[in-house]
Amino acid sequence: MKYRAFLCALLALLVLELAVLLCFAAAPTEIPQDPVKVNEALHEVRENWDALSGIHDPALDYVVLDAGGNVRFATKRGLSESVNAAVAHRDTILPVKKDGEALGQLLIYNTGAEIARQRQKQAVAAFLIAALLQGGALLAYALYWYRNLLRPFREMERFAQRVAGGNLEIPLPMDRKNIFGAFTESFDIMRTELKKARLAEARANAEKKELIAKLSHDIRTPVASIRAASEVGAALAESDKIRNNYENIMRKADQINTLVTNLFSATLEELQQLSVDPVDTESGELARMLQNADYAARANLPAIPPCMLYMDALRMQQVFDNIFANAYKYAGTEMKIEVRQTGTHLAVRIEDSGGGVPDDELPTLKEKFRRGQNAKNKEGAGLGLYIADRLMEAMGGALMVENGARGLAVTVLIAVSGTI
Repeated sequence: MKYRAFLCALLALLVLELAVLLCFAAAPTEIPQDPVKVNEALHEVRENWDALSGIHDPALDYVVLDAGGNVRFATKRGLSESVNAAVAHRDTILPVKKDGEALGQLLIYNTGAEIARQRQKQAVAAFLIAALLQGGALLAYALYWYRNLLRPFREMERFAQRVAGGNLEIPLPMDRKNIFGAFTESFDIMRTELKKARLAEARANAEKKELIAKLSHDIRTPVASIRAASEVGAALAESDKIRNNYENIMRKADQINTLVTNLFSATLEELQQLSVDPVDTESGELARMLQNADYAARANLPAIPPCMLYMDALRMQQVFDNIFANAYKYAGTEMKIEVRQTGTHLAVRIEDSGGGVPDDELPTLKEKFRRGQNAKNKEGAGLGLYIADRLMEAMGGALMVENGARGLAVTVLIAVSGTI
């Protein structure tokens, strides 16, 4: 309905412009003098020929010439002062006679050109007003489409980038009054389902880790017994052949133990396959990243020192998203952000007000599948800080976790370009 009203308004303005154009085109190019006023002026001049200076406020502007062509009287300056000039200006020329005697001539000034110019100015003003109204309507319509079409698409583009980077915590803002409201809602439903699938995958990985740990323990125990028995057998062997057989059993037992150890540690290498491509980036980009991560607006945004940073923008956004998601989930308080340059790195310190964690848990928070005591009854897989730490290491930076004055503080050290 809004665009129908807009189209109707544009159509009305177009009709107005056409009407003005038609009126201007239909206006007569020649505007005749009023014959009544002309006769009155001629009568007045004839009756007051000997005292023309006494004429006050004439209805028309004119010049009176005597029989010799000299100017005898003029209502104002700047009028035609000869018959030739009057002919050129298309003035009305009338003879002045009294009692059959030719007294002179009356040159009535032609105001048609001035009226035409005035009408032209009015038409131009009307066109300008109509053009301004059309421009304003188009601007308003462009702003409407930007707010209801382009901006939602850009938000979905940023949302898709976060999802591609693995961040499924930040919801997609929705406006049900928007024409894409249902579309954006479907996108957010997709995020929710992906998050459920990711959590299920994380639980499956954790169960796999536990299963591998149990199997490795169960396998190592009999293997250790086999190796110990082989060592005894080798020590008591009466021949070299029997001793060589026992030693072969020992080597195979060591091989089995090595394979089990490799199987156990393989799960810890999965996240090393994330691609990280750092490039030189202006530090001003951090402001946008922090705002995107802090979607609930619980933190201040301090001034960021201007410098060039060596980072992967997508992965850095993922780091901040994980930090803020943890703060939202486990603390749920306001946060304080501090940014300072240390020479080779730019330090971004993010502290919540949740009281922190026990000191003995701090060294394990960046480990895979490790969660603090405050994570009970809260969904999660214990991967956020682990992923952030690995990504920062790949970008030549670091991630530090400590208890601050108010709560848990996470410091992100971003390498300055040219220092690594």
